[in-house]
Amino acid sequence: MQMLPYHPTPVEELHDPVFDQAGVRVLIKREDLNNPLVPGNKWWKLKYNLTEAIRGKFNTLLTFGGAYSNHLLATAAAARRLGFNSIGIVRGEEVLPLNRVLQQARQYSMALHYVSRTEYRNKHEPSFIEKLHRKFGDFYLIPEGGTNRLAVRGVAEFATALPPDFDYLCCAVGTGGTLAGLINGLRGQKEVVGFVVLKGATSLNEKISSFLDNPYNNWWLNHNWHHGGFAKMPAELTAFIQTFYRRHGFRPDGVYMAKLLRGVYGEIKTGTFKKGSTVLVLHSGGIN
Repeated sequence: MQMLPYHPTPVEELHDPVFDQAGVRVLIKREDLNNPLVPGNKWWKLKYNLTEAIRGKFNTLLTFGGAYSNHLLATAAAARRLGFNSIGIVRGEEVLPLNRVLQQARQYSMALHYVSRTEYRNKHEPSFIEKLHRKFGDFYLIPEGGTNRLAVRGVAEFATALPPDFDYLCCAVGTGGTLAGLINGLRGQKEVVGFVVLKGATSLNEKISSFLDNPYNNWWLNHNWHHGGFAKMPAELTAFIQTFYRRHGFRPDGVYMAKLLRGVYGEIKTGTFKKGSTVLVLHSGGIN
């Protein structure tokens, strides 16, 4: 959308002896470079939600996320840029000092409201939403991770413009909206692999399927590379980030991209991707 400019992003090739030995070519779509304030998949997931909020003449955006949610920060930045007020419903108790994600969200004037993990589970319940309306007044609601049908529509639009020279498309999965959009946009073509960054996310298949235009069967979820759960940063993941940065010149964030990339490396080593194939990795943004 015009008020949140989109900058075209490159596809780069990653070179590594691991890939050469397996006979697999690896490309990365640098969608992290599409907008400095609302980068990566967040631009596409917010695009039509923001359009709808403007059309409906809302003054306030309200959304949900954990303490390390890129979505909270992206919503705060977009709201500040477009003249909305913003409210972030944060899972868990306030921990001071605030981490860098929540500090930046505050700098973008987002009001942070903390709820218990038990209460947070009710985020889809009409009674809970009504309680928030009584507390905060009128607002445009954007779900956790930005995932709704408008978000899936935006990501599908992005997927239709991807270059065709790949066999597998790999992306990190949190709430599943980005993967659903990619599957819809590719319309059953290629093979789409989602690397789940959450531990125990057993309901993701059902949730993703609920957003699909057709019962496509060209996708699957990989649960082997969450590294202990969302925002967990074990020593081996930190070491991978440092090695990747030295070799390729950019630093993947530890919440999403490092898990995805380490998973891609691991699956290439075990022969998941066919010899002679091309793997396209979606760099969906993230905060270092």
